[in-house]
Amino acid sequence: MTDAHIIYSNSTGNSAAFFDLDRTLISGSSAFVLGIAAWRGKLVPTHQFVRDAASAVAFKFAGASDDTSNGVRDRILGAVKGIHVDDLIALNADIVPKLMDKLRPEARRLLDQHRHAGRPTYIVSASPIEVVEPLAKALGMTAGIGTRSEIVDGIYTGELAGPFCYGAGKVEAIVELARWEGFDLDRCWAYSDSASDLPMLQCVGHPVAVNPDAKLERFAGQEGWPIVVFSKRTKAVIRRTTQAVGAAGLVAGGFATGTRRAARVASRSRGFFR
Repeated sequence: MTDAHIIYSNSTGNSAAFFDLDRTLISGSSAFVLGIAAWRGKLVPTHQFVRDAASAVAFKFAGASDDTSNGVRDRILGAVKGIHVDDLIALNADIVPKLMDKLRPEARRLLDQHRHAGRPTYIVSASPIEVVEPLAKALGMTAGIGTRSEIVDGIYTGELAGPFCYGAGKVEAIVELARWEGFDLDRCWAYSDSASDLPMLQCVGHPVAVNPDAKLERFAGQEGWPIVVFSKRTKAVIRRTTQAVGAAGLVAGGFATGTRRAARVASRSRGFFR
């Protein structure tokens, strides 16, 4: 146990770390950045951009909604339907730098800790693989796992060409990768803000709730999972789960793990820590 950071074993074995993208690695929604770039590039009409922008703004402040996996899938596939793949890829010159600017400094430290431990790191996101993969590479991560859309004659058809990387679909993609790379999922880490990622978090041995929505916070507290909250004002990490919850509210640039009892104490002290 340490008050400074989550303990990462020096013996990485066949382990990896998987990161959700929106509100976990970055603040806000990657779909909003993609939508602006597509609208400016005249790839989507104004009415579609306005509708998607409203959803992204709601997501930024409230987190994931209770939408079904099918609803999220249809919106993402519909957003690229009819677009030429080369036109979407060309947007990365604008999209990737903007998403990198949204990278939380605390998330960068998490990535660095895993990388220094010799552990591969992956973004796992419902966003198109054509955006997720270049972003992962730009961040110095091993690779990106994203939604693959069917392409016919260079045009997105609006159909899937692989697992939809949302909910249980993320697990399907991670399990397939683990099989190829020889990862032991019991030794792997996963990070997310949303209860929609409970399947991903539960499929690894080291789940961590980051800036969790209410449902994930409750579940993580019950299970004794580490909970970390990135402070918007101080760029520090607010500890929710630690053996010394009352000793310090802020851990400058650090992370803490805790017991199930400490998680419940932190939950009851929620007003103070927020």
